[in-house]
Amino acid sequence: MIRVKDIILKKLKESKEDYISGEELSSILGVSRTAVWKCINELKKEGYVIDSSSKKGYKLCYVPDIINPWEIKEGLDTKIIGRSVHCFSEVDSTNNYAKMLAQKGCEDGTVILAERQTQGRGRLGRSWDSMDKKGIWMTVVLRPAVGLEDVQIITLAASVAVASALKKAMDIDAGIKWPNDIVLDGKKVCGILTEMSMEMERINFLILGIGMNFGHVESDFPEEIRDRATSLGLYLKGKKGLDISGFRRSHLVRVILSELEEVYDKINKGKATAVIEEWKKYSVTLGKEVLIKYREEQYTGIAEDIDQNGRLIVKQDDGTIREVLSGEVSVRGLLGYT
Repeated sequence: MIRVKDIILKKLKESKEDYISGEELSSILGVSRTAVWKCINELKKEGYVIDSSSKKGYKLCYVPDIINPWEIKEGLDTKIIGRSVHCFSEVDSTNNYAKMLAQKGCEDGTVILAERQTQGRGRLGRSWDSMDKKGIWMTVVLRPAVGLEDVQIITLAASVAVASALKKAMDIDAGIKWPNDIVLDGKKVCGILTEMSMEMERINFLILGIGMNFGHVESDFPEEIRDRATSLGLYLKGKKGLDISGFRRSHLVRVILSELEEVYDKINKGKATAVIEEWKKYSVTLGKEVLIKYREEQYTGIAEDIDQNGRLIVKQDDGTIREVLSGEVSVRGLLGYT
């Protein structure tokens, strides 16, 4: 349902440099001028800078880097992903909330975002520190029309969507460490966590969590991980001398959702091979020495390829070929592994 506040924000954005009177807004919306005034004050509390004049009306002067349904959906051209968007100032975990919505039957492509997570999670049970208004903490509910064998491909596809979006939205050349860590100059900037609900051979839904460090400064990271963690802000400042304040998280989210829909559509149409080829273009794993840890086993080898099911093909020193589907994979020269 479109709220009065959303319509007022839309009208303010459309008027650009011009003022729009409270009387006009009141007439358009069929509400009192007092109701308009209250909505304007709510928008101001959210961070929008709005000039108010008793003679001229209202003018939008500044749009903050804010995560809300309006900013995410404005200009979003997807058909499935992002039709329904839920935004929160704080949740325990966007994945947890998404799981609850999915169990209640939410539609394919539902998106959940939060400014802060109190119990963010990463792969292999690790915690993920989700600082307030510093990152993109997002989960997408997917109901793919594929078999279990393609679940790993969806995980790879998500990393392709993120890497492609970073290039399109911010001209950042990111790499992908198998299966789906997004890295910049050997440091992790984004993690992707996939969870699944299934019955026998049928997928009920997938929960695709994306956590990206956006505006973090070095001191935001614990000292013990500063050699393997980074943010888009740190990268832009160090590499290009750019300030992250010139970019908006909402814009990057829209581009990620658009790119995700593109690869999701390919998978649903049986074109997983195309997604795998895209993944290889961004890979910073293939051709490198890797250390594999799975349960009690540990071994090294060269990452030679990924197969049609998304498994990493590793050739050990003795010529043995191993297919890796899960476990912890460290790549020589990345994320502190030397």
